[in-house]
Amino acid sequence: MAHGIKKHSIYKKDKWNMLTVEVSGKTLIVREISDQWGEESYTFLSRPALMNWVEQRFPKTDYEENLEEWEEMMKAFREV
Repeated sequence: MAHGIKKHSIYKKDKWNMLTVEVSGKTLIVREISDQWGEESYTFLSRPALMNWVEQRFPKTDYEENLEEWEEMMKAFREV
């Protein structure tokens, strides 16, 4: 019997700029869509691996002008 995929929206600025995480069993699939790069997807087999990628991809220092946005994103990732 197939298990459902649970989809989490991390952020959605518009239909061209968004990031979602799909959870299918133990697999976590991040889909990052941007008007600059198109769609990229990354697959992780554990939450620690996902969070390690998140910390590399979205360093807090990049959000010093908008820490609230960074905090909201991290909260959304932790809730996955």
